[in-house]
Amino acid sequence: MSAEIRPHGISLWHAVSRNRRDRPALEGALDVDLAIVGGGFSGLSTALHSAEKGISVAVLEAEIIAWGATGRNAGFVVPNFAKRDPDDIIAQLGPERGERLIDFAAGSADLVFDLIRRHGIECDAVQSGWIQPAHSQAALEKTRSRAEQWARRGRPTVALDRRAVEELTGVRGYVGGWMDRSGGVLNPVEYARGLADAAEKAGARIFEHTLVTSIDRIGDGWVLKTASGSVRAGKVLIASNAYGGSLNRTLERTYFPLKIFQIATAPLPRKIRTRLLPGGQGVGDTRRNLFTFRFDRENRLITGGMHIFGLGAEARVPQAIWRRLAKHLDLPGIPPLEYSWSGMAAVEPDFLPHLVDLGPGLIAGFACNGRGIAMTTSMGKALADWADGVKPQDLPLPFAPPSPIPFHGLMRHAPNMLLPLSMLRDRLDAAG
Repeated sequence: MSAEIRPHGISLWHAVSRNRRDRPALEGALDVDLAIVGGGFSGLSTALHSAEKGISVAVLEAEIIAWGATGRNAGFVVPNFAKRDPDDIIAQLGPERGERLIDFAAGSADLVFDLIRRHGIECDAVQSGWIQPAHSQAALEKTRSRAEQWARRGRPTVALDRRAVEELTGVRGYVGGWMDRSGGVLNPVEYARGLADAAEKAGARIFEHTLVTSIDRIGDGWVLKTASGSVRAGKVLIASNAYGGSLNRTLERTYFPLKIFQIATAPLPRKIRTRLLPGGQGVGDTRRNLFTFRFDRENRLITGGMHIFGLGAEARVPQAIWRRLAKHLDLPGIPPLEYSWSGMAAVEPDFLPHLVDLGPGLIAGFACNGRGIAMTTSMGKALADWADGVKPQDLPLPFAPPSPIPFHGLMRHAPNMLLPLSMLRDRLDAAG
C-alpha cells in the first residue's frame, strides 16, 4: 500500500497559514545596536524582547520568515530537555548554573503562550499539556523520576499509569508515562509571523531575501555584508541554527545536523478523532526512534521521524512514517497523506542549549535539540538582556568558545547511521 502525497518540500504550516506579509530586502547601509542573522524563533524572540527594551534591531533573513527549522517542525511546545533531566544537569553544571538553566527551560512554554496572548497572535495555540508515554518498564522508571524532578521545582507535572496514558492518548500498549500540563501545540509559522509583527511594532526592522555573506570586525563593532547592502552593529547574534551554511565553518562543526521528516494526513473522521487525544495534547514517547503525534485545527494527524541513509529518502521515508502511524495508533484505515516535508535540526553533543562565543559582541545561539519552539523563544528573552548590557557569562545558558566535534565529517552522520540499532533496541525493550 502506498500513500498519495503532495510534492515533498513545502511544509503543512506554510501551505495553510494565513496573513503572509512580504518584507523588503535590505538596500543600502544601516546602523543598529543589534543585528540578528536568521528570522526563526530565536532571532524573532530576541528582536522582540530587545526592541521592547529600546534597542535598535535589524533581522536579516536569507529566505522568508520561518523558512528554516522554525517552519518545518511539528509545532510542539515542550518545556524540558530532550535527553537530560534536572538532576544530571546539576551534576554537570553545578547547583548555581544548573538551577538557572533548569529554570530557563521550566518556564519556556509559559513564556510562549504568554507572548501569544499578550500580542494577540493567531496560531491555533492550545496549552493543554505535553505527554511522554513510556514504551517499556525501564523507560517508565525514567519517566517517573523525570516527573518527580520537575515537580520538586514547582512544575505542573504528573506521573501517569497505563490507564491514564490510554485515556489521554487513546493509544494502547504504553505502560505509563508523565505529562507537563504547561506544554502544548501550535502552528509554528503563524506563531513566527506573529512574533515578527510584534517585533516590528516594537521598533525592530526585519528584512527578507537578505543573505548575509560576511561578518567582519570593524572598530568596536561589526559589519554584516549582503548582496545589496550592509549593516553596522555593536552586537551580532547568529540565529540560523543548522541553516548557517558557510557563514562560519568552525561553528558548523559544533553540532550534529539532523534531518527530520514530517507528514500530515487528511483530516480524520470524527469517530476516530474523538478517540485520539480528546484533550488536544501533543505526544512524544520514550522510544529511541521517537514516535510523536498531534492534530492540527483541521484534525489532520501530524507525526515525524528520522531516516536511514539511502537513495530516494524524500519518497521512501514519508511512506514508512505513514505506515508507522497507522500501526502505533491502531487505525482501522490509514488516512490519506496530504503533506510531507523535512527540515534540519541542530543537535548538541550534550543535548543542552548553548551560546557560542565568536568574538567581542558576536554570539551564536543553539537551543533546539528537539525542543525548538519553547527553548528558542526563551533564549531570545535571555539574549535581549545581553543586548542590553548583561554579560553573556551571566545569562542562564552555557556560554563558551566553539568546541568542534572531533572527526565531525564522519560523526555528523552518527544519528542517522545509528537509527537501525535504535529501532532494534526499541523492539527489545518492548519485548522485555
